[in-house]
Amino acid sequence: MRHIKRPAIRTQFLIFNLFGDYVNPRGIAVWTSGLLEVLKVLGVSERAARSTLSRMKNKGWLKARREGRRSLYQLTDKGKTLLDEGTRRLFGPPPSHWDGRWHLVIYSLPQHMRAVRHELRTRLSWLGYGMLQPGTMVAAHAREQEVEALIRELDVAEYLHRFSQARLEAVSDRHIVARCWDLPDLNRRYTEFIQRHRPAYLRLRTRHKRGRSLPPEECFVQRFWLTYEFASFPRQDPNLPPELLPDDWRGRDAAALLADYRALLKAPAETYICETLGIRAHADPAREAVTVMAA
Repeated sequence: MRHIKRPAIRTQFLIFNLFGDYVNPRGIAVWTSGLLEVLKVLGVSERAARSTLSRMKNKGWLKARREGRRSLYQLTDKGKTLLDEGTRRLFGPPPSHWDGRWHLVIYSLPQHMRAVRHELRTRLSWLGYGMLQPGTMVAAHAREQEVEALIRELDVAEYLHRFSQARLEAVSDRHIVARCWDLPDLNRRYTEFIQRHRPAYLRLRTRHKRGRSLPPEECFVQRFWLTYEFASFPRQDPNLPPELLPDDWRGRDAAALLADYRALLKAPAETYICETLGIRAHADPAREAVTVMAA
């Protein structure tokens, strides 16, 4: 199999991606031995994998059970909620309409809650909110259900206020965007993603048309790292409406390339996963799903 360079990342992120893309849509438990084999293919040692799975169980993201001498892992409700949120953010449709109004979250948490404050900022950023000024985050789309669920989860309702459909008269919309998000740098990264992966996609598409598919394991590895790389974008991309984006915006082109490339690799990648994790082939999910949210 062609060598594919592994990025320097935390094993927990790999496991979240693996569950988000292949396990969560099926709603199943998977054998530990299969997980260890898949993670080995991704460059993770058995020791590191077992240690991380144990930590994720202790944190409440996963639950484990034994059947005879073998063990299985499954997502908890907390873990499923996290992955579902990430799936919507990564694969959800782009906004089609903006009414010209902004949505604000203003918060002030005491110093002893600084860890919660950091998580609040991080999770709001994932939902498309940008930092307008300290303690004030703004978004073009409210994502009310997700924000309400986050507030309940972190138990911070008494420390924040929300304002919907606000017009910020003192500054222009473009100034708000420039202050909250570095779109030129993000657009550069989208362009690089396209330049880096489109030639390989075109070569693979030609190869598939000629009936010369890659081995299932290699298709899985390519699809996994491609998706992992792209999944870093929602952390910085606020998913703004078209009227707030640069004229040369490449975000949607990059997302289209990802979808086409993933679709091309999907069938053989699913074959590898089903065989390695012991999943019945007819359990193949009808939808795509992935997340790399940090927990």
